[in-house]
Amino acid sequence: MEALTELDIISMLKDSGLRVTPQRIAVLSFMDTHRVHSTADEIYLSLKQEFPSLSAATVYNTLRAFMDAGIVKELRNGDHASRFDINTAIHHHFVCDRCGNMTDVELPEIPVERVAREHHFEVLDYHVEIRGICSACNSETMMH
Repeated sequence: MEALTELDIISMLKDSGLRVTPQRIAVLSFMDTHRVHSTADEIYLSLKQEFPSLSAATVYNTLRAFMDAGIVKELRNGDHASRFDINTAIHHHFVCDRCGNMTDVELPEIPVERVAREHHFEVLDYHVEIRGICSACNSETMMH
């Protein structure tokens, strides 16, 4: 996915009926640039220096507005903090059970719609999580 320009971000906000603010532009720009499925706190801490008046509540409210508008997805991960993904297309993840990090992974197409019809189930969304231990956590274990 190609990096978004500030004009792309402004268009996304306007097309979604959201007010364009420097904070909203900064949150979307951060998410687009980093693509690491950040938590709300990680986003807040990363933007705090650039926007000293920014509060954690503003970041949470901004992410909620983005979710309601379909601009980002919330990825819940057990006991870990929710992570947020700017890629709203159906895709899948490797998930580390130690640190909670998520990495996008491509998988062959899954016949979800066919299976859903067979079970009379309406699919609203789906993604596959492959759980394990990431290489960073694995190498920490090896060092001890």
